[in-house]
Amino acid sequence: MKNKFNITTNDDSAIITHYLQNRDSDFAFPFEQDALQLLNEETFDKNICIVAEPIVPYGLFPELLSVPFPAPENPKFTFIDLFAGIGGFRIAMQNIGGKCVYSSEWDSQAQKTYLANYGEVPFGDITKESTKQYIPNDFDVLCAGFPCQAFSIAGYQKGFEDTRGTLFFDVAEIIKRKRPKAVFLENVKNLYTHDKGNTFSTIKRTLEELGYVVFHKVMNAMEYANIPQNRERIFIVCFNKEKIANYNDFVFPEKETLVKNIHDCIDYSNMDKKLFYGDSMGHIAELRAGVVSKDTVYQWRRQYVRENKSKVCPTLTANMGTGGHNVPIILTDNGIRKLSPRECLNFQGYPKEFVFPTNIANSAKYKQAGNSVVVPLIQKVCKQITSVILKNS
Repeated sequence: MKNKFNITTNDDSAIITHYLQNRDSDFAFPFEQDALQLLNEETFDKNICIVAEPIVPYGLFPELLSVPFPAPENPKFTFIDLFAGIGGFRIAMQNIGGKCVYSSEWDSQAQKTYLANYGEVPFGDITKESTKQYIPNDFDVLCAGFPCQAFSIAGYQKGFEDTRGTLFFDVAEIIKRKRPKAVFLENVKNLYTHDKGNTFSTIKRTLEELGYVVFHKVMNAMEYANIPQNRERIFIVCFNKEKIANYNDFVFPEKETLVKNIHDCIDYSNMDKKLFYGDSMGHIAELRAGVVSKDTVYQWRRQYVRENKSKVCPTLTANMGTGGHNVPIILTDNGIRKLSPRECLNFQGYPKEFVFPTNIANSAKYKQAGNSVVVPLIQKVCKQITSVILKNS
């Protein structure tokens, strides 16, 4: 028996990998019919009853057999991962016993990284009904690090209607349909003050109109997660008042002392020439004059060097791999260089087992790391959420 189906970053592969991840549970239902049809057409002899045969153990789809982060065997709760990126929410949730039953991420390069680490291709554009139709019922937590778009009519007291045309509307629509026990959202700090507070007010009001109690807090990774990165984000946690009576038991994590420093995240043995700045750089004199300490991370700000006075890494951004603005820079014994993609993951708190596929460019790796979340902080909030919802189980 030979596998003819190529696991790629498209919705057919998403259907099949979601089915294989969930085939032993009721969460397989949305994927089952289409997955079996695809498998029959592309992979199997027509006479084989694939419903009764274990697919992966028979050597099919070997890329799904030994991923770094498999789902827990006996999950305590379930969740979905929207705007999944490279799965920072997923690692955090799985670490405390959760099983992901649906993921969505439109970026094909991020999908490749997601597949390499979790054995699952996320579905694509969540704004499409064809993508939403595969979301299972009865999952416990909705997770989403949704992009912040301007709400063109925010602040006109129209609640749910105010969010139309934004990606948050799609999150709200899924919440309205599926009624999960809890919702966990993460976004940039500026979401709270955007449009004089109207954007956040619209989001909060929409969630409350859907029957959820809303908690929110801005937290910095260097203050709350022992990660040496100056990264402030707003965290929004919601509980379904009809399903979670003890929602007032929820509290955000407390601050903790920053013990780690940048040296815990930097690999000084990395001698990749592409990372180092040499004489050919137009502003090398300014760079050498400004980057003078090995105990902090600098940024090149187009025309000058900016030092992080807190001796931590500045906020990682999605554009840091493209040169120019906001590039994180360090001084080593071998010269001045920018952070590697792996080091950027370290500053996001990703475990060492996390891998980037070999078939994506460094620019995509930087983008994925910069767009991601600080895993230990996400995990701390997740633990607080699940401690509440599991009391109702």
